[in-house]
Amino acid sequence: MTRLGVNIDHVATLRQARAVKYPDPVVAAALVEMAGADGIVVHLREDRRHIQDRDLHILRETIKTKLNLEMAATPEMVKIALDTKPHMATLVPEKRRELTTEGGLNVRGNKGPLLKTIARLKDAGIAVSLFIDPDGHQIQISREVGADFVELHTGNYCDATTKDEEDREYKKILDAVGIAYDAGLSINAGHGLNYFNVRRIAEISKVEELSIGHSIVARAILVGLDRAVRDMIELIKGG
Repeated sequence: MTRLGVNIDHVATLRQARAVKYPDPVVAAALVEMAGADGIVVHLREDRRHIQDRDLHILRETIKTKLNLEMAATPEMVKIALDTKPHMATLVPEKRRELTTEGGLNVRGNKGPLLKTIARLKDAGIAVSLFIDPDGHQIQISREVGADFVELHTGNYCDATTKDEEDREYKKILDAVGIAYDAGLSINAGHGLNYFNVRRIAEISKVEELSIGHSIVARAILVGLDRAVRDMIELIKGG
C-alpha cells in the first residue's frame, strides 16, 4: 500500500511571510501524524525561505513517524544532515530564484560529488533518495552512485493540459518505475500531486511513498489540516 509523506514547508512559508512565530510547522507535523500520514517531509533551503534550522532540529526530536529531509548536496546541508540524522535525505537541485524545485537532479553530470555525498550520509545511517526525472539513464546512474531510493519527479504529468499529454507523461513514469525496480532501487514519487491527479500515481504498485505538500496545505486553509490529510490518504488508498 502506497504511503503518504506530507511536506509541511508551506506552513512555514505562511509564518515567514510575516516574520512571526506562527503557524508553527512543528505543531502542523504533529497534526499531520495524528491524521494518519506515514512521514513528514521538509526542505531546508539555502535561503531559508520557509523551514528554518530550529524547525528541523525540533522535528527530529518530536515526530513519531519518520523525517525525510530534502536538501541540496552542498557542504553546509550535508553537515546539517549529519548533525540531525533524519531518517532519509532526499537530494534535490536548488536554484535561488525558483518558486519551487523545477526538475530532477542531474545525477550524470554530478556523479563524482554525489558518490562522496551519498557515502557520507549512508555511513551515518541515513537512507538516501535522489529526486530525478523519470529518465532511464538518470536512474541507472542513481544506482551506480549508491542511492537507496529514487523519487520520480511527477511535475510534467501534473502539469499536463490534455489527456493525451497526461497519458504520455504517465507512461514515462511507469517505464521509469520498471527500470528503477529492476535496478534494485526503492521508488518514491512526488511534485505537483493533488486531489485530482494523485490516484493514478498511487495505483502504481511499486511506488512506495508519495511526497505531497502544497495541495494538502492549500486545502487545509479551507477544511482544516486533519481533514485535508485524511482526504488525501483516502484517495491514495483507493477509498
